[in-house]
Amino acid sequence: MEQVRIDKWLWAARFFKTRSLATEAVDAGRVRLDGERIKPARNVKCGDLLQIDNGSTEWEVEVRALADKRGSAEIAQKLYAETASSIAKRQQEAERRRYFHEPAQEIKGRPTKRDRRMLDRSK
Repeated sequence: MEQVRIDKWLWAARFFKTRSLATEAVDAGRVRLDGERIKPARNVKCGDLLQIDNGSTEWEVEVRALADKRGSAEIAQKLYAETASSIAKRQQEAERRRYFHEPAQEIKGRPTKRDRRMLDRSK
């Protein structure tokens, strides 16, 4: 296997839970190949550099191996190597979230009156 569609590879590498979510992310421009927007049918090959934003986390990874089927987490981790700058950025973001907690992150959906009062108190 020399090339695999980017949406299949993102799903197999477990960056997205479903292939359709991976396709939507690529269409929305949240996945970039060497800094450029791509389409879901674009093929990825070993050595490509991807910037991936799945909504909660951002990665910068180099493609090490190809797969078009989803396997275990151990196999998925062997498909890519995260860059040192990406690891440092993710650690800084985790540290920031730990010390500067946003109250709105715990609220799912539309805030209730109680949630609104808590948000107003925190401001």
